Amino acid sequence: MRIEVYFRQVHDALETCPAVQAFHVAYDKRSTHEGFIRGEVYFVGGSILHLREFVDVETTPDRLTYVHQYMDPSQRLVFRYDNTGHHRKRNLSTYPHHKHDGSEDNVVVSPAPTLIQVLDESSS
Repeated sequence: MRIEVYFRQVHDALETCPAVQAFHVAYDKRSTHEGFIRGEVYFVGGSILHLREFVDVETTPDRLTYVHQYMDPSQRLVFRYDNTGHHRKRNLSTYPHHKHDGSEDNVVVSPAPTLIQVLDESSS
């Protein structure tokens, strides 16, 4: 797959999600198979999803680094998925993938979700 195809899939997912009111996303092609996505997704009701992904799609989409941070209308953390390696000592079975659920300190086991899964969770 070429990175432009993945970029289009992300754009289409954002455009067709009924809970999304607006989004501002930048797509940065790094090679034919690698790219960086950064942006904000604004939901009906005032919540915001901040997203960043560095992706390699040569065989299947592999998000080398990612952060999906969902904030409520008061800018309080609802959840954040990321694969930053800062929780090695917690012995998470999905390390480095994890979820901050409701607070920075509440770190739970979580496999890497797709953007579609994050949009679904943000919309519910």
